[in-house]
Amino acid sequence: MIDSSAFQGKKAKYYTLGCKLNFSETSTFERLLSDMGVRQAERNELADICLINTCSVTEVADHKCRQIIHRMARENPGAFVIVTGCYAQLSSKTISKIEGVDLVLGSNEKANLIQYLNDAFIGQKTDHHLHLYHAEKTKDIKTFAPSCSKGNRTRYFLKVQDGCNYFCTYCTIPYARGFSRNPPIDFLVQQARQAAKEGGKEIVITGVNIGDFGETTHEKFIDLVKELDKIEEIKRFRISSLEPDLCEDELIDYCATSRAFMPHFHIPLQSGSDEVLKLMYRRYDKALFAHKINLIKAKMPHAFIGVDVMVGCRGEKEEYFEECYEFLQSLPITQLHVFPYSERPGTSALSIPHVVTDKEKKERSKRLLELSDKKTEEFYAQFIGKEAEVLFEKAGKGKRMHGFTSNYIRVELPAIVAKEEYDNQLIKVKLKNFNFNKSALIAEII
Repeated sequence: MIDSSAFQGKKAKYYTLGCKLNFSETSTFERLLSDMGVRQAERNELADICLINTCSVTEVADHKCRQIIHRMARENPGAFVIVTGCYAQLSSKTISKIEGVDLVLGSNEKANLIQYLNDAFIGQKTDHHLHLYHAEKTKDIKTFAPSCSKGNRTRYFLKVQDGCNYFCTYCTIPYARGFSRNPPIDFLVQQARQAAKEGGKEIVITGVNIGDFGETTHEKFIDLVKELDKIEEIKRFRISSLEPDLCEDELIDYCATSRAFMPHFHIPLQSGSDEVLKLMYRRYDKALFAHKINLIKAKMPHAFIGVDVMVGCRGEKEEYFEECYEFLQSLPITQLHVFPYSERPGTSALSIPHVVTDKEKKERSKRLLELSDKKTEEFYAQFIGKEAEVLFEKAGKGKRMHGFTSNYIRVELPAIVAKEEYDNQLIKVKLKNFNFNKSALIAEII
């Protein structure tokens, strides 16, 4: 039983760390609390509720989570502080002891955020913080917390899947999010249709391992894609990230001719060395990865392809890194997301010999980031002087507007010609030269 009066008139602040999925989930939490009468606090207001959605992909992420929790509690004295997300699942008891924390919710419990909050409000009889925590063991994480939200963004993020069954040697995500699970296709189509009713024109499909969609409903990801493509009010769909072994040739073929699925792929590689891929327990080799990249480019020559790469993981000898660098250099990819390896307690990677020093990790990261900048610049340069359709995103008055082309080229519209009515509109532009820091192409309205 929810007592909505306990929420009425309260002000909340939110902080999200980590992936797009976390941002989507935070937007959903914000909407649920708003429906209960909680409004977002202004920057200079003290909040009654602080919600921190955490990440635990690296030790640096854990450290930053702790910093944010301390800061939010310190800057909002007396606020009810809730912590959820991956770090909350993995270290719930530890987090609950942090000064100022009232409630820690793991991956199974966050779907019932409002009920847990309601019960805590009713049980809070003193001014002291509660230090409560709830987190099921990984094997018992069964719930799916739906999310289709945009928060203060233009694009909607539709969560189609949660959890992961892969258990790569370096990764804690399966322990933090549980095993792969998903709702049925018809439920997700309803959510997408609701986003369309709210004026949404672009939806990003998110999840932990979305290519594994169908584990719980015995459906296929390609079938979800085909059903979403029928929602004509949504002009653009993007697939956030697909494991190489789950990026099926049939899906690539379909996206090449589909109505609304954009020529934009994000495919994690992690390492361009077969020896390192084996140590990571990845489910593919370089040959399969290269096949997927080359097939995408054959079907969609103008496609943007982002790639995740981890540097300095245990077992990555110098010759293996050089092999990875040369492999990436040879592929027609657009951008690299480079992550230095971080030791995670409880992972089997800790038993792998050959530890890469922090200095070597920094040097390898620097080289890959320079390669990424070169490839992105070359990709953007191909489209200078061409026309494109851009979905513009809201900007402050008198400020430059930004948006993306269908193939994910970031576009900048000078403040002098930017207009409020361009927000969430697909507008034809001519792509001019690079902006001052080469992070976007300047647009000219046609």
